[in-house]
Amino acid sequence: MTREIEKAAGIPVVQIATIVPIMLTVGANRIVPGVAIPHPVGAPDLGADGDRATRRELVLRAFRAMQTEISEQTVFER
Repeated sequence: MTREIEKAAGIPVVQIATIVPIMLTVGANRIVPGVAIPHPVGAPDLGADGDRATRRELVLRAFRAMQTEISEQTVFER
């Protein structure tokens, strides 16, 4: 679905996912690895400040991924 949104509407889409191989299989173009299955965009075990910092870092990485021109599936690691 994300490929079709990018192709039809020209809107870049980023998938934050905990299981990157599945996202590669389904054809997501821009992939940001999440933290863990129960908490894909957070780390509550780090406490409130650590969790907030983790979420912020993931969202900023996703924003950078949206702004990056790509020609093939790309995983945006840390």
